[in-house]
Amino acid sequence: MLGKENVQREIKDKVVLVTGAAGSIGSEICRQVMHYEPKMLIMLDQAESPMYDFQFEMNNNPDFKEMKDRMAFVITNVKDLRRIEEVFAQYKPQVVYHAAAYKHVPFMEENAYEAVYVNVFGTKNVADMAMKYGAEKFVMISTDKAVNPTNVMGATKRIAEIYTQSRNSGTKFVTTRFGNVLGSNGSVVPLFRKQIEQGGPITVTDKRIIRFFMTIPEACSLVLEAGSIGEDDDIFVFDMGEPVKIWDLAERMRQLSGKTEIEIVETGLRPGEKLYEELLATKENTMPTENEKIMRAKVRQYEEHYVNKVIEVLYDQLLTLDEFKIVGQMKNIIPEFKSNNSVFSKLDK
Repeated sequence: MLGKENVQREIKDKVVLVTGAAGSIGSEICRQVMHYEPKMLIMLDQAESPMYDFQFEMNNNPDFKEMKDRMAFVITNVKDLRRIEEVFAQYKPQVVYHAAAYKHVPFMEENAYEAVYVNVFGTKNVADMAMKYGAEKFVMISTDKAVNPTNVMGATKRIAEIYTQSRNSGTKFVTTRFGNVLGSNGSVVPLFRKQIEQGGPITVTDKRIIRFFMTIPEACSLVLEAGSIGEDDDIFVFDMGEPVKIWDLAERMRQLSGKTEIEIVETGLRPGEKLYEELLATKENTMPTENEKIMRAKVRQYEEHYVNKVIEVLYDQLLTLDEFKIVGQMKNIIPEFKSNNSVFSKLDK
């Protein structure tokens, strides 16, 4: 109950902004936030069709029928600083949950420019406006792939963490890291279900691959609670339970479907993909919080002036459109970034 009291104190009668609001995580954060009676909830996303569907859902949710005037839906991209500033100037959010990001590892290996633009500089835009317009707290949704990254996506999220954690302002910056969530857009459970419906085969990249999983509502509940207890520069990691072998998950889903004749095939690790995800870097450690599922991480601190300098260089490289220069500067910022990708691994030091 203490966790809910903390979240209630954080959200009730305040203006809350959620970026990536039409996504799997962002939409569930919005649903849970509304139950804590914010003064206003601003839901922002660039994906028009998912946002249209989500707006219909929220406007027709019987739990929120008395609070329709407290909801606003905004279509824009976090890359667009001018529009992001307009949103902050209009609504002046006090609490920001930043879930907008690209997340698919193989796609981002092939689209490093876009990954950096959205995940790093989109985060920078929202964080900078949060500071400029006096937000009390900025909660960033990060990933276990930011730890000792082996791919562009994970590295972009780590750089976004470094940027927000290095800010010195009246806004408190809190980061939450967790692994895969069951049933999210593009995750293995919907993929396996679709493959089974189509008669197979079920594709698994490697028999040895394991992942941590958590349900979407549980992950979002922990995000809200961690955000409520977080102080400036905190990074929280969640207890994801026991890791799951993806091959075993495929086998189980095949059995439950009754279509045991469907073949499960091994396709090989994709560029940038790890066999095992980590929640903490090797030099990090954790301290407990009042919730046994939320741990406070101890991570390396970066000076603000240093981060500003390397981010500026990264932006200059971004403008070249040369993905080798872009990824090369990412590796300069994060020396532990070692590519599981034959294309970018030649840049490893």
